[in-house]
This record gives sequence, structure tokens and C-alpha cells, in this order.
Amino acid sequence: MNVLKFGGSSVGSVASIRAVVGIIRDRVDRQQPITVVFSAMGGFTNQLLDMGQRAAGGDESYRDVLKLASDRHLDIVREFIEPRTRGAVMASIMTLFNELEDVLRGVFLIREFSFRTSDLMVSFGERFSTTLIYEILRAQGVDCQYLDARKVIKTDANFGMAEVNYELTNRLIQEHFARHRSLQLITGFIASTERDETTTLGRGGSDYTASIVGAALNASEIEIWTDVDGMMTADPRKVRNAFTIPTITYAEAMELTHFGAKVIYPPSLQPAFARNIPIRVLNTFNTDFAGTVVSRAAQPSEYTITGISSIDSLALVNLQGAGMIGVAGVSARLFAALARHQISVVLISQASSEHTICFAIDPKFSAQVRQVLEAEFAHDIRQGHIEGVEIQADLSVIAVVGERMRQSTGVSGRLFSVLGKNGINIVATAQGSSELNISVVIEKKDLSKALNVIHESFFADQLRSLNIFLVGTGLIGSTLLDQLEIQEKYLRKYKALRIRLVGVTNSRKMLFDEDGIRKDTWRERLDEGGQPANLVEFVEQVKALNLPNSIFVDCTANKEIVNFYEPLFNASVSVVTPNKVANSGRYEDYARRHRLALQKGVKFLYETNVGAGLPVINTLQGLISSGDRFLKIEAVLSGTLSYIFNTFRPGRNGEPVSFADVVREAKAKGYTEPDPREDLSGQDVARKILILAREIGLVLEPEDVTITPLLPKSCDDAPTVEAFFDELQNCNSVFEEWVNAADAKGEKLRFVATLENSKVQIGLKSVGMTHPFYFMEGADNVISFTTKRYADRPLVIKGPGAGAEVTASGVFADIVSIGSYLA
Repeated sequence: MNVLKFGGSSVGSVASIRAVVGIIRDRVDRQQPITVVFSAMGGFTNQLLDMGQRAAGGDESYRDVLKLASDRHLDIVREFIEPRTRGAVMASIMTLFNELEDVLRGVFLIREFSFRTSDLMVSFGERFSTTLIYEILRAQGVDCQYLDARKVIKTDANFGMAEVNYELTNRLIQEHFARHRSLQLITGFIASTERDETTTLGRGGSDYTASIVGAALNASEIEIWTDVDGMMTADPRKVRNAFTIPTITYAEAMELTHFGAKVIYPPSLQPAFARNIPIRVLNTFNTDFAGTVVSRAAQPSEYTITGISSIDSLALVNLQGAGMIGVAGVSARLFAALARHQISVVLISQASSEHTICFAIDPKFSAQVRQVLEAEFAHDIRQGHIEGVEIQADLSVIAVVGERMRQSTGVSGRLFSVLGKNGINIVATAQGSSELNISVVIEKKDLSKALNVIHESFFADQLRSLNIFLVGTGLIGSTLLDQLEIQEKYLRKYKALRIRLVGVTNSRKMLFDEDGIRKDTWRERLDEGGQPANLVEFVEQVKALNLPNSIFVDCTANKEIVNFYEPLFNASVSVVTPNKVANSGRYEDYARRHRLALQKGVKFLYETNVGAGLPVINTLQGLISSGDRFLKIEAVLSGTLSYIFNTFRPGRNGEPVSFADVVREAKAKGYTEPDPREDLSGQDVARKILILAREIGLVLEPEDVTITPLLPKSCDDAPTVEAFFDELQNCNSVFEEWVNAADAKGEKLRFVATLENSKVQIGLKSVGMTHPFYFMEGADNVISFTTKRYADRPLVIKGPGAGAEVTASGVFADIVSIGSYLA
């Protein structure tokens, strides 16, 4: 025989009752032996208590609540029972309501609502729901009987949480089922004393009823029908990727529910556990799903842990003092004092030095705990042996549970690492010697983030999520989003990585969506639904969301935006940017930002600061980390100037071509800024070589970079861009002389940045065929590293150093590398 138990959500509406009736009839049609236990309609037990409290307070509005409850139950009758038999069923329901009304009237008259009366009051919930299902099934021709559990489950008189007399109860159940062969429909939650006084079984009471009946009858399985697909790896309301646990042990279920999982209440299922009866948790509204089986031994799993649970709100009490060290009985006194006042402890952590004991409690007991402990240890506090009682509020606890943890190494390390990488501070931790549970106490504000990153870390076949916030939707930003969309399937399949665009802003509008903004519709959504852009508000929202694995992507050239990097680092948000401002300003600012990112465990990546998508900075950092030492760096770092000097030939194609013509051509192709003097000044090259110098450990300021001017002073002083081009044309002979002189020696002109002996020089240089910069074309960048290991033949990196596609791909690569780091 199987015992089925349907919870309040399963009998709370017409649709749910129809589903329940369908499940029962299917079992009956298949001639499967079953008995069924019912909870009260969802929310009705609370209504009954509310009515009792109102009546005890002399508030006649309890009648209004009673009328609403009556109408709700009678509506169910009207929906399921045909008119010709409806009258008798309604009379049966109304008889119960009349009895309930009489109890309420008595409470109202005597103004008293004792635990005994409360038990009688709430018993009507299960009696109504079971009567309704009984009448519906009987009307459909099912051979069934209504069984009031008070007839067969006997308890003591501890009203509100009565203790079961198992010897008597088991005998009564077995005798009843021996006499009755029809399908038994049993009221959950309620029982009675041997004097037939109504009692209740406490939290999880209907589960308890099913467990008691199943154990007495030695059932094959107990089925707990609810509104979810079984026990989940985490709370799906907090963890998007939570999934159903197929099998779980009794011990694991006990641990998970102690720390907040609400699907079942294992202590109430203890009678079934003792008889080794499996418990199956099923979904009334998804009957084809296999659910979760809770048994003595679970099936093998590929995962190290079984599930994650949490308690949202708790307080941590800390008792410390040098006088506790080596003194026997301190812990005994502490917990005995709490026990005398019936204060439950959620978690205990004690330092090995015995200097500190800390434990977690429900925050509502904080004031009482302080009072109790200060009274218990008053003498010790006066003598200075104990420093006092410290209570920290606004905390949460997370429990990572699994029997396989005891056979696996590194579980704690992985847990602490993933929390640390997301800037989540662990306030306290506890682990039992059984290694079944590792619990960590964290700040409440970090709970959702912590649950998600732990879940992603331990359930490795689940996609890791990176949450990106993009500032700047110009050429680079929009190209980046196009690339992310194109590569989305690849990243999911081969990298187990999901990159979610959560926020985006440009100079006009900004948009946030915690569920993710589709990368093929972001333009329309930003234009149509975006709010007016405000960079301060955008950054504050990034911090307020506090999402795990957050990355701020700055695809602007904005000089002010770098001031937000440090607040973002403090909020555990990584930064990826092609914006050179943060790394090329004052050294003090550069060093402070890098120290802070390191301290906070976040990433600050800027591969595209130098050479766009070329692997320049990563290569340099790899050489430094592996112990190599730089002797010299030479680099052509301007795609604009590279294009100009690769193209400028006074007699190109047999026609005279001026230097000004080539610069105009470069401007038309988009290689230069609107005012080409910004490129020809060499300032952008100076910023790039300064970044490389700092990356190899040199403490240099922008003014330490020496630039030999490329342009005559008259060109620099021209008042407008057109005037500049006129002046450039006038100076054409100067540039022709440079090119002709180089050609005469079989060399070519390159605008080169050189770092050697801690000195940085930038200027035009003539190079021969043996130099790595001789063979260049288009807008190439070339970087040459001469190091101790690459002394004879420099390491050369060459390729396009500008353009939206290659720059966006470099930003993309930095984002993916953060995903690998967080894994």
C-alpha cells in the first residue's frame, strides 16, 4: 500500500482539487492499494486562528471571516456536485460550519482562546477539506470512507504539539484497516487524547499523519503531493538554475530543511524513516514528473553536494573573553541558560583557543538572549573574565549539504573561494565531524548573490552566468554586443558560459533588466523603454543589484567615468575597458586602482588599451609572471600613423601625392580623429607606451615620456582643421625630404615608441630590412619585446591595432577570461 498526502496548495482551489481527484481516481482505476491524507485548504488554518483571536478579543468581525470561508467551501460543492445531490452535501458541510460557529461563539462569550480550544478550532480545516473530497469522490462512484484521524491517532494532552502514543495508535490503525477495505480518506494534522479531546501534531502535522499511518501499515511508499517538482538543489525563487534532486537521504533532507527548505518537514516523517519507508515528493500539477525520493540511501550522483539551503534572517551572538580559556563548563552554562528560556540555537561555532563562542539565533530573541546571558555571566563580566555579549544583526546562513562531501577533498576551499571572488565576507562558519553540512554566516544583503554563485560552482554542468553592464553603445560597444550574440550558442555549449546583458547605457538613455536584455533587441528596448541617461544613477544601480559575477564594461573614451571604477571594485564588480584614461594618468591613481582591485578580489582587465585586440598586455604579464626581465620595448602603436607612413609615397602610381592628401585619405577612412592633429601629436602613442612601462614595473608619469614632434609648429597652431590641412600642404616638402632620405638608404619611416633603460622616447625613425618594423602594411601595429629570454631575436606581436571588430573582440576575450577566473 502507498500512503498519499495532499498539502494545502493541492486542495486550495477548484483546479487543484480537480487534479487531486484525477490522481486518486487513476490509482483506484489501476487497483493500486492506497490511503489518502489531506491538509486543510491553503490558507484556511490561518483563517481559523484569525477567527479565534478576533472572537477572543470581542471582535464580532470573526463572523465576516467565517462567511467568506463558508462561501469558499460551498463554491467547491457547487462546482463538483450535481444539483440533484447537492443539497445533501451542502447540508453536511453546513453542519460542520454550524459546529465551528458554536465554538467561535463560545470563545467570543468567555473571551478566552486556550491551546486546547485552538486545537479544536484548527481541526475544522482538515475536517472540511477531507469531507469535501470524500463527497466529490463518492459522487463519482468511488468506494471510499471518511476517516477522522482522531479515532485512530492517540496522543497526550500537550495541546498544540501533542506527543503520539505509538503503541495504542498503531493498534487502532491496524484494527481499523483490518475492518475496512474501502479507500480511506484521512484528516491530517489532528488527533485526540484517550479522553477524546482534540489535539494537533504541530509543524508538518499532515506529513506526520501520513508517516504515522504508513509506519503502522508498513506502507511501500509515502507520497507527499505539493506544488513543486520535489526537493530542489536550492530555492528556485532565489536561484534561477535550481533543479530537482532525484534522490536524497533522510539525513540530507533533515539538514536541508533545518536550514530553510520548506517542501517537507523530516522530523514529522520520523516514523516512516524508522521503518525504512521511502518518501516520494511529487507535484500535484505535474503528475508525469518523477519528483524526489527520500530514503535511507540515495542513488549515486555526479555532484559533490546534494543541495543548498538558507535561513534569510538571523542574528549572531558572540561571547568572548580570556577568562573562558581552559575553564570547564562555560558552554554548558551558556546553553543551559538558553534552554531554560526555550531559546533555540541554529548554529554554533567555537574557536579552538576557547576564547570565543558564537552562535546563531532567530533575531526576534536578540534582546532576550542579551538579557539572559548578561544575567548568567554577570559575575564573570564584572571580573573582566568575559568581555560582554555582542550581537550582530542582518545576517543570513547558508548550508551546503551532501553525504558525498566526506569522500571529496576541497569542498570547503571551493566554497570559500567562490564567495571570496564575489566579495562576500564570511562572518562565521561551522562544520560537523560527519562532514554532511558546511554552514556559513554572511551578510543578509549578499544572500541571493551567494546562493547563485555557490550553486553554479558545485553543479558544474549548469551554465555559469556573467552579468555585464555596458557603458557606451558606439562602434565598439555595439560591435561587442553583436559578437556576444553570434557566439552565444558556442559559449553555452563549449564553455558552459552564459553572458547576460543586465544594464546598458549611452549618452541619451539607460536600461536595466535583471532577467537579461536580448542582444538582438537591445537598441529597440533602449530607445523605447530606456530612462534618461545618468551615469551616477547607472553605477548606483549596478551596485544595488549586487548580482554575482558582475562586470562593468566601459566602451567609452570618457575621462570622468574612471572615477567610478573604485566604487565598483568596492562593490565586488569587475571592470573591462578599452578606455586608456585609468591607466595613463597619474601613477598614484593607477597604482591605487590596481591595489584596490587586487584587495577586493575583482578583475580589472584592459587588454585593448594597447594594440586593440592584439595579445600585448597578456603576453607582457605572462613574461613578467614567469620571471622574464624586459630590456627594451619598441612599438608602432598608432594605426593612423602606420597607415599614413605605409601609404605616403611622393610619386605614388606615377602621380604626385602630398602628405596632406594621405592624411585626408586616412581621415575619410575613419582612421583619424575628427581633428587629425590628435593622432599626429603622438599623445595617444604616449599613453600606450606609458601603460606598457607601468606594466613592467616602472614608476613613470605622463611627463616622463619624451615626444619628438612630427608636425611643424605652424600646423599645430592652425585655428581650424581646414587651416591645418592648408598648412600641412604648405609643409609638404619637409615630409617628402624625410621619405626620400629613407628611400635612399633602402629604409622606411615608422613612428616608433621606444622604452629602454627606464627612458621613453617617441618619434619618427628610419628602419632597415632587418628591423621587425620594416615589413608592415595598412594600419598595422607592431610591438617588439626584447627580454633576457628573447635577447637575440625579439618577441614580435603584429596585426591590426585599430578598428571596432578587433577592439570589441579584445573586450570580449577579457570578459570570457573573467568567466574562467570565476569558475
